[in-house]
This record gives sequence, structure tokens and C-alpha cells, in this order.
Amino acid sequence: MGGFFGVASKTDCVFDLFFGTDYHSHLGTRRGGMAVYGKTGFDRAIHNIENSPFRTKFEKDVNSMEGNLGIGCISDYEPQPLIVRSHHGTYAITTIGKINNLDEIVKSMFDSGHSHFLEMSGGDINATELVAAIINQKEHLVEGIQYAQELIEGSMTLLIMTPKAIYAARDRMGRTPISIGKKADSYCASFESFAYLNLGYTEDRELGPGEIVAITPEGVQTLCQPGKEMKICTFLWIYYGYPSSSYEGISVEKMRYNCGEKLAERDDAKPDIVAGVPDSGTAHAIGYSNTSGIPFSRPFIKYTPTWPRSFTPTMQEKRKQIAKMKLIPVHDLIHNKSLLLIDDSIVRGTQLGETTEFLYQSGAKEVHIRPACPPILYGCKYLNFSRSTSEMDLITRRIIAEKEGDQVEASVLAEYADPESDRYKDMVETIRKQLNFTSLRFHRLDDMIESVGMDPCKLCTYCWNGKE
Repeated sequence: MGGFFGVASKTDCVFDLFFGTDYHSHLGTRRGGMAVYGKTGFDRAIHNIENSPFRTKFEKDVNSMEGNLGIGCISDYEPQPLIVRSHHGTYAITTIGKINNLDEIVKSMFDSGHSHFLEMSGGDINATELVAAIINQKEHLVEGIQYAQELIEGSMTLLIMTPKAIYAARDRMGRTPISIGKKADSYCASFESFAYLNLGYTEDRELGPGEIVAITPEGVQTLCQPGKEMKICTFLWIYYGYPSSSYEGISVEKMRYNCGEKLAERDDAKPDIVAGVPDSGTAHAIGYSNTSGIPFSRPFIKYTPTWPRSFTPTMQEKRKQIAKMKLIPVHDLIHNKSLLLIDDSIVRGTQLGETTEFLYQSGAKEVHIRPACPPILYGCKYLNFSRSTSEMDLITRRIIAEKEGDQVEASVLAEYADPESDRYKDMVETIRKQLNFTSLRFHRLDDMIESVGMDPCKLCTYCWNGKE
């Protein structure tokens, strides 16, 4: 995924930039970067943060960098921010999103005379460099940003820092957020709304879909009005978002309580305790416990001081190993107990299957599984939600292929997404057997949308029902 933070201040902004960016560390583990503009011009630092946290890698840079404008990012893949010199002048740029038609855009640019792109170590083109190249095709910066967002299939939210201002542009369908904070001498732009609160900022507003603003120490000016349509990612509340954040005015933590409540209302299981898979499943489990009256407990504890998030390593075997090593059992809360376990989702199924086996080995009598979202049937086209290279990585699609063959019509997939259909029930039972759960009940899509509390037309639910 990735996250970013930008500051425009009347005084030096590096302290706020450093900690505001660091507060996005839960969104990626590959690269971190900061760029500032001050009396000596542009300055930038980028570090690999796979084996050390952002704060550790950037402590020296904070003591040497200075400027009143700054942007920083936590990137799940490409190094950024980049500093670009063009007919717009020199600027720094950082992006969040996914470009599905990257090869097509690159070919078009080569055909029109663009000379080259730098390759990253894996041989890929830096998506942020490509966005800058698209922007530079237009005469004016804002016109270039709009052109990039129209051309890109997927999503694109970005920050651009010039010597005079920071331009913040939310994806045209609002799939990812930008929250604006303010205090006496500064304004900031942040992916996560909580990231600026402890720095003394208060919330000013959230940008609308496709809105472009210029941020200076004096204020925020809208340069492109927001659109009326929005498709914000629902998974931000289910999993990605930090508990203390909110999107479109809706609290992540409260939404997860709502999910747990809805799960409990439809359930007839009678476990001894309710637990959440750390960390995102915990709030869902609290909501379930509060509604059902079944005690909440922590039968295993996540050891986080030195382990990165389990989903981020590229190799599946490494992900599995790290996921297992992070969970430490509390045997007195597991032995001879019936447990109901809530996780944010089931994607491949491997980690939750191994967690269940781990609980049985620790003496659990029963393990009931309640994912906080519906079965995932489609790979995300917009935000790199999973690192799957194929939809066949999804446990649901593997099971469907076994039952229906490799070519499955959309109408058949729609049946598998319908919790009232026989195909859906058969798929869920097959997953239950394969992963050795005592029982399995997914959150219903209608209940999950109600848990968010927004107009369903404004939520992206593509990964569950294939509707764009």
C-alpha cells in the first residue's frame, strides 16, 4: 500500500515531517523517504527500511536536513520521493496507488519521443517516475496531475512539492484518503488522519475525490474541485487503517466494533472465549464479545518489537514463517477451550490454517473462525491489497476452479458471492474442511457495508463482488 505525509510551515518542518511520516510505518516495509525545500534548495534522503524501522534509518538525516516545506513517504515498493527537473521547474513527488496499464503508457511515451526511464533493481520502472513523466507532458502542473489521473487505470494519489507550495491530489475516485491538518504556523497533508494529532495539529478537512489543493504555511487553496463520485476502499476500515484513524469521518476502531457486533448477531456458536488474530482482528473480536456476552480473551500474544508485518515479505514461505514466529501462545487460555477466532480476512488461507493447527497443538478443543469480511473472490485492481500475481492464489478461486473448471462465467461467480446460494455454502464448507476449522462463517457484504455506515455507492467492494 504505502502512505505519505507533507508539511508546509513558517518555521523548520523537519521534526513534524519525520514523525508524521513515521506514523505511516504500518502501511509498508520496503522504502522510506523524505524530501525538504529550504534556504539551500531541495534535499532528500531515501533508505531501505526492510530490516530497520523508519526512525532508526532517518535519525541522522533529521539532524542535517532543514526546510519549511517537506514531503515524506513509506513505500511498499519503489524508492521515493523523487526529485524531478522539468519545464515546470524542479519539484519532489511521492505517490500512492497502482498503475495497471503501465506497459501501455510507457510504450506510448517511447513512441512519442520520451527517451528513457531508469530501471529499479528488479528491472521494473519506478511508478512514481512514470507519473512525473506523464505530468510533464502538460504545460501546467495541475493540468498534468489531472491528465495523469485520467490516463492511469487503477488509482493514483500524490503529493508534489515545489519551492512555493505542496500540491496534494486525491485519486479521482477517492480510493485512498488525504486528510488536512492545521496549527498556528503550519498545514499538513496526511494519508492517516491520526498522524498529525500528537504533533499539535487539528483536523481541517478531508479532500474529496479528484480534488487538488495547494498547501502553503498560510493555508490551503483548492485548485480543482472534488468530483461527486467516490469509491473509497472498504478494506481500509477492515484491515489497512490504523485503529485511531478515520476516513470520511468514520472511525476505524468503531467500524471494527460494528463488524464484530453484526457477526455476533447472526451467530449461534457457543465458544468459551472470543479472540482476535492480532492486530486487526482484535477490535472485531471486542465488538463480537460485547454483543454476545462471551468473554474476550487473548490466547496468543503477538511479539512485534523485531518482526515485520507477516504479509509484506515477497516469498510465501517467509511470510508463513514470520507469521508463526510472531504468535506466542498462552496455554492456560487455550488448553481444553472452545475458541472463536476473528481475523480480518481469509486470502490464501495458509496463515489462518497454520494458526488453527497451532491452537490445536496448544490444546484447543474447538476453533471457530469468523472472518470480518466476505470471501475474497477477485484480486484488487486498485491498491495492491494482496501481492497475489494471480487470482488463483486466492483460496476461494482455487476451490471454485476445482468445482467449475478454469473458465468461470461472471454469473457463476456472482452465485459464489451470494451468501444465500448453495454454491456459496458449498465453497465455505470446503474451506472449513481444508483448513480444519470447527465452524466457519464469513461476514456478509450487506452487514459489512452497514458496519461502515456510508452510502454503499461510495464504497469499493470489488474484491468481494467484482463490481466496480
